[in-house]
Amino acid sequence: MQLYIFLLISVLLMVKPTINALFLSKLGADHLPYGYILVAIIAVITSYFYNKAIRSYSLKRITISTLVFFSMSFIVLGILMYNKALNEWVLYTYYLSVALFAVLVTSQFWVIANLVFNAREAKRLFGFIGAGAIAGGIFGGYITSLIAPIFGNVTVIILAALLILLCIPLIQVVWRLRIRKMSSYSINQKKVAANETYSTPYKIIIKSKHLSYLAAIVGVGVIMAKLVDYQFSDFANRAIPDTDELASFFGFWFSSFNVVALLIQLFVTNRVLAWLGVTTSLMILPLGIAVGCLLFLTFPELWVLILIKGMDGSFKQSLNKAGIELAILPIPLHIKSQAKSYIDVVVDSIATGFAGLLLIFVIKKLNLSTSYITVIIIFILFIWMFLIYKLREAYFESFRNNIQSAIVQTEKPRALIKRRINLNTTIKILRDGTEAEILYTLNSLQEYQLRTLENQITKLLDNPSIVVKKAAIEQLYFYKKGAAVNKIEQLIFEKNDGLVYKAMEYLLHHTLIDDKQIYNKYLDHSSSYISQAALLCLAKESQLNQKLADNYNLHNRIQKQIRELFLAETATRKEEIAELLMTIAHAKEPKFYSFIATQFYNKEPYIVGYAIKAAGISAHEPFVDTLLNFLAEKQYRKVSTQALRNFGVGIITNILKKDKSQSFDESIKRYLPKVIESFKNREAIRVLMRLLNSKDFVIRLEAAKSLNNIRKNGAAFNIDQRKLTRVILKESSYYRNSINTAASIKGVIEKSGIEDILDSDLETDKVIALENLLEILSDQLQQSLDAIFQLLSLKYDQVDIETAYFGLQSELRETKINALEFLDNLLQSRLKNAVLPSIEHHIIDAEGNHVSDYEVKILTEKQALLRLLNNRGARMKVAVVQVMQYSDDASYTNRMIPLLKHKNQKVRISAKNALDELRSRLKK
Repeated sequence: MQLYIFLLISVLLMVKPTINALFLSKLGADHLPYGYILVAIIAVITSYFYNKAIRSYSLKRITISTLVFFSMSFIVLGILMYNKALNEWVLYTYYLSVALFAVLVTSQFWVIANLVFNAREAKRLFGFIGAGAIAGGIFGGYITSLIAPIFGNVTVIILAALLILLCIPLIQVVWRLRIRKMSSYSINQKKVAANETYSTPYKIIIKSKHLSYLAAIVGVGVIMAKLVDYQFSDFANRAIPDTDELASFFGFWFSSFNVVALLIQLFVTNRVLAWLGVTTSLMILPLGIAVGCLLFLTFPELWVLILIKGMDGSFKQSLNKAGIELAILPIPLHIKSQAKSYIDVVVDSIATGFAGLLLIFVIKKLNLSTSYITVIIIFILFIWMFLIYKLREAYFESFRNNIQSAIVQTEKPRALIKRRINLNTTIKILRDGTEAEILYTLNSLQEYQLRTLENQITKLLDNPSIVVKKAAIEQLYFYKKGAAVNKIEQLIFEKNDGLVYKAMEYLLHHTLIDDKQIYNKYLDHSSSYISQAALLCLAKESQLNQKLADNYNLHNRIQKQIRELFLAETATRKEEIAELLMTIAHAKEPKFYSFIATQFYNKEPYIVGYAIKAAGISAHEPFVDTLLNFLAEKQYRKVSTQALRNFGVGIITNILKKDKSQSFDESIKRYLPKVIESFKNREAIRVLMRLLNSKDFVIRLEAAKSLNNIRKNGAAFNIDQRKLTRVILKESSYYRNSINTAASIKGVIEKSGIEDILDSDLETDKVIALENLLEILSDQLQQSLDAIFQLLSLKYDQVDIETAYFGLQSELRETKINALEFLDNLLQSRLKNAVLPSIEHHIIDAEGNHVSDYEVKILTEKQALLRLLNNRGARMKVAVVQVMQYSDDASYTNRMIPLLKHKNQKVRISAKNALDELRSRLKK
């Protein structure tokens, strides 16, 4: 591909100076604007037939035909020049031909390059390929400046025609080596997409913001370049009247500009693209020309125009060219192949024509000096920079859409039912609706206090559903005290603990009935439903009124209930036990807490759940470890989290201390950040940020998730961005270390297989232990990757980061590459350099295609084990000592001795067993 573009640009830089010199010498600079306009007209006509051809024939066939056509055309030109048959018509024809050659063959080349390379490969290789184009410009320009004065322009043109033909075998080779290797699925997919979505290039561009801005940028850039070119040509023609000398002058400076462009391409382009990103790097050319224009307004001389033309020629063919080609990469190929040719040929040419009209109607008609063109250029530069700014978001959006369209949506969208509530429908639902409809309506009415609905809500107390009755009682709190008191008093005698408690609580809090009357009437009631509910109400009311507890002997009553429970000959209802647990919790009397602890082991999950609730309400510190252990069981996880939250912010400090000592069991540590998250305050955020520095991968990942959840829920969220950046860089370092260590351990295992050393049980056990270690490393590698993206979501737009993450998880390689390129343009330079190479290696190189710049650092077995032992959590330490016990290295004993005092029990036990095994074997 590099040689292909080298030859094309060499030909262009041989033909263009020659034709320009002939045109200017014979016709003068005054004819250039008319040439620009004719270029636009011919380009539109050419584009029409070209687009018809590209739908009927293959890109390869069209490209080869184009090269043959232009080669023959230049041979004819050479013959005409030799016979001195050049007239005004011939000069215009070949001026137009060179202009079309410049845009058409280079456009075809870049379409093929976009087909051959994906976004990540393009970003690395387009700079290298672009260097070939610039080298071709240098070669062609200097060859012209050397041959034209000695052998004449005819030789230059004939040589150029022959060089064009050399491109044909190069296309054949590229097609054979790269295009044919594309999977049939990919090729068919592109063909189907192209056929199904075909539209005219103009409509395609108008429908796409991305393509519209890109076309506008190209157009404005061409207008600016033509105005600069006109000034440069005009000043040069007046200074150098001889045709051959003028051709040599153009050839020398065009080549010199390309030398500068080559240096920029080799040493600047990739670094600037990596640092600034694709769209921002496009700003450099207009800013540079703006500085040159200001200088020309001060010194209106040829040397300043050489600087401006040099700025245009150097950056346009290097940094700006790479930026434009990369900017179109997110566009699907079947659209790109149509739109790019249209932009490169039609937009380019129409812009050239527009530049001609500007020169004719502004400069000539007003009889202005060509120096005034600089003012027009400066105005155009402002438009150019504005369009580049608008392209940035469109560029991101195209990548975002590409990734999202490739992600398979597995979740069915939830149906959102919007119900318009009015008085008539509300009354109808409360009277005749289903249980679900009534509950929904009552929940919606909590913000209102509609007197007209009081009667309907009161009637719900007769509803057969217990849940509806309880919800109706809750709703009656919004009405005057004593509302429906008679009906609610009747509910006291229902056979449902929850309903009886709700009714009694309502009588105590929202009626004029004296509390003493209620307690005297119901505390000693023969029905356990009523007496237990009354006791629970007394316990809750006594929390702030110890005198009330003493008056009704609360503690003695609880003691009596516990004793009767243990002495009961028949099974006690589970609801009765649950209510007793809640009574003990609200009573806040530690001597009864042993009953709560006993119920943790009850066989009935319903009772265990209430025991957990009671432990949380009591906020008794010895319950903390037990509640933390319940986090491991899914059915108790939610209630345990809420129970732990009842201990207040002190529980956060407790969790932080335990994390530092690595004493958490594997089964519960992933749920600890969720407990901290539930507080949703500044202290929670502070502690979660500290947990991001934990040695445990799981805790770091879950802490990052919890921070994102707090942010999503709209809580007051303020994180030190510098600190967050440091955390991301540190997590990236963990990620790289995991990649290096995993590769090293894998190498040790593979070496064991190759050398066939598994001659003993000891060697077999060691390999098994290494494979277990590698499996843990693989888990931690994925956890670290997840943590990086969770952290990036705290720094950047969450939707963008999630889009990139799911794109990387796609089964389609192209989607993964688009996701990486999207990240490349999204992340700041420092984070990009730290994160992307290792992700690219882990995600893309793992498929067998080494395209990343990441260099894996292979460690020795001992280096890898010691690194894991020193820097990882308890789970990894256990796995490492299991490998060490099968080694013959005596130095490992010194490494395992400190682990005998480790705070994690599993680590201590594993270290002791491994140490005993190793010492025993070494003695032999």
